[in-house]
Amino acid sequence: MSITPAGDYEPDNMGAPDPTPQKKRGPWIPITVATVAVLCIGGLGTATVAELTAPNSSTTSSPSNPKVNPPADPFFNGNGRGGFQGGKSIGQQATAGEAPATASTAEQQVGVVTIDTILAYDDSARAAGTGMILTANGYILTNNHVVEGSTSITVTVESTGQKYTAAVLGTDKTDDVAVLKLSAASGLRSVTFAAAEKVVAGQGVYSVGNAAGTGRLVTAVGTVGAVDQSLTIGSDTSETPEKLSGLIQLNSDVVSGDSGGPLFDKTGKVIGMVTAASSGSAVVTGYAINIAQVLKIADAIEAGSSSSNILLGYPAFAGINIASTTSTTGVPVASTFPGMPAAKAGITTGDTITAVNGIAMTSPTQLSAAIQAHKVGDTVTITWTTAAGVSRSGAVTLVAGPAA
Repeated sequence: MSITPAGDYEPDNMGAPDPTPQKKRGPWIPITVATVAVLCIGGLGTATVAELTAPNSSTTSSPSNPKVNPPADPFFNGNGRGGFQGGKSIGQQATAGEAPATASTAEQQVGVVTIDTILAYDDSARAAGTGMILTANGYILTNNHVVEGSTSITVTVESTGQKYTAAVLGTDKTDDVAVLKLSAASGLRSVTFAAAEKVVAGQGVYSVGNAAGTGRLVTAVGTVGAVDQSLTIGSDTSETPEKLSGLIQLNSDVVSGDSGGPLFDKTGKVIGMVTAASSGSAVVTGYAINIAQVLKIADAIEAGSSSSNILLGYPAFAGINIASTTSTTGVPVASTFPGMPAAKAGITTGDTITAVNGIAMTSPTQLSAAIQAHKVGDTVTITWTTAAGVSRSGAVTLVAGPAA
């Protein structure tokens, strides 16, 4: 099965793509793994699965969200991001062993939200996913990949139809968890979380999600296929593989857009957060992160506790998109974001970044790390060579960039 291009724009501190990315963002990126393909089914997509390791299991998987309206934009290096491909419509016949997804009831919609994002400051580049209400004042739980790269987030409480603007409170890219905060929200009804429930293979479950990013919640009924599954994934911003563990394997009709949505037990309590699904096999296999693990991370984010995995708020951003070409004298600039710090300093297309705070830059990875080491509001000195060969230097005050 071929790989669907997801685009090279990296919504990190500099917008700089890793020269050897392993993780592709964007919906529905089929990648052959053994005899089964994996696909991103979340708003921004998340990680493509490099390897699946599970006790007594040889199934495969990947993460969940659809992106719509792929842009033709210089910030994406001309590759676009790919649109939603595949998936089942409401009521469509599911594959063997699955019940078809159906429209969610009013009761099933309580505490569940749909999430729509704008990416890279470009209104034509959008993504969609699902989330859960944590608190009455508007804390929202979802996958990191649902909001990764977003510069604007709108959350709709589906039980009431009320729309809110949301900001990222914190993210954990390694464990694929994010917490959002809605603006001016109050009196919201949250989902009910299971109290340390032991999940076992064979038990009945159902998930509720924004399947295919339509903005209409659907419910997929199924069973737990296995527990304590692990996915080893690659990251496009790190050369170190990341691993999701303790996953719940699902035999249910999970598709793109369901990422970040709840997995319920038969009593209507949340036992997991849907994050991945298989592709290329006769029966869809979904994966959810155990809710106990998710809530532990969410609690740390809400408490304002950062760590090696948890980033609070938004990362520092200079607003540079790095060219795919290489240079022996620095890091080539493909473009800069209008109105962002780098553009204000005079950096433009065709320039080459040669140093940050006097330290020579020789690769996109090094440049990205140099900015990532700073906080929003910090000022750094960037040195660059213009297309005409003139060396320049300027102070750049970093701003909050796309969600990490």
